[in-house]
Amino acid sequence: MIDFPYIRDICHKTPTKIVLLVIDGLGGIPHSKTGKSELESAYLPNLDDLATRSATGMTIPVAPGITPGSGPGHTALFGYDPVKYLVGRGVLEALGLNVNLEDGEVAVRGNFCTVDKTSNVLLDRRAGRISSIESTPLAAILNEIKVPGVQISVHPGKDYRFVLTMRGDNLGASVSDTDPIPPEKSPSSAMGLTGDSRATAIAANEFISKARQKLSGQERANMVLLRGFSKIPSWPQMDEVYSLNPAAIAAYPMYRGLARLLGMKILDTGSTFDEQLVTLENSFKDHDFFFLHYKAADAAGEDGNFEDKIKTLEDLDKKIPQLMDLDIDTLVVAGDHSTPAVLASHSWHAVPLLINASHTEGEGVEAFNEKACATGSIGQIPASNIMMLALANAGKLARFGP
Repeated sequence: MIDFPYIRDICHKTPTKIVLLVIDGLGGIPHSKTGKSELESAYLPNLDDLATRSATGMTIPVAPGITPGSGPGHTALFGYDPVKYLVGRGVLEALGLNVNLEDGEVAVRGNFCTVDKTSNVLLDRRAGRISSIESTPLAAILNEIKVPGVQISVHPGKDYRFVLTMRGDNLGASVSDTDPIPPEKSPSSAMGLTGDSRATAIAANEFISKARQKLSGQERANMVLLRGFSKIPSWPQMDEVYSLNPAAIAAYPMYRGLARLLGMKILDTGSTFDEQLVTLENSFKDHDFFFLHYKAADAAGEDGNFEDKIKTLEDLDKKIPQLMDLDIDTLVVAGDHSTPAVLASHSWHAVPLLINASHTEGEGVEAFNEKACATGSIGQIPASNIMMLALANAGKLARFGP
């Protein structure tokens, strides 16, 4: 990856438009009964046809063998080194909810979860994916919690999620998550990993204890998990680095938060992909780069539902003609990571990539899936290289060097 100062020197404005369609959790691995992945099993006539006219390949989100979270997985897609530019999920979720974070304020992503009331064993880390209608009143209850010496605020998120922010003197953000790490089965206590973070961990554990008391009467959302303790960083902005006027269309706060951190304009949109496509159509003339996010495939993969993930991919495929009706100069179809349903989690496996532009005709493969894309003209590359290829195909890069 070229350092940002050099990228600035070779990027220039053009009227061409780039759409980066991110299919969250895109990649998969074969099912033992069929020997086929979700992409291979799905009926995808439009994506398959697009693959025959596109440059394809496979991407490694962070490094071989590393299973990425959604944050670094997306950061790489925008051309940023996901190891160097790493921030906790708390900041991303907070920014996506339009929470104004002050310098020194610690933000934490929270999940409502279900634990066994006797053994404290974690039964469901997403509380049955309760809806925002159910979780918003619960967040209001948690917002009543007081912790001495620390100003606590709880902001409702989407579905089972919320954001906890903490203000106080000398609060560090190097705090461990409370998600249990196997073989542990019960939520962990937060631990301060540096001296100034111990006070943060103490406050977080007191918040958790009081939250459990307040949620004790709930059937599903009777406990909370905290992850991604973080403070807001200062990162290079996409408009300055790439000479773009970038916009983001995403329903989930975390992805809007990352886009906001990188300087994208966050476009108001609805909760469905159909509504996101309408937003793209209505704003298409106003920007030259669009980040368009599709979440459903990842959710099905994390739930371990192979058939449902197939359906989410087929549902998306039906929308491709509507997308192609726009005058897109460079369309990139990528994933932030693989979420194989057979593993019911993110994984380290390479992710299919497709780039369609005026000069990709003749580079295609027969289908859009892992096996076909692995034979494509792009080969296997770090995900952080995708932006350079998108800019090059859109005619936005000058020659590097004399």
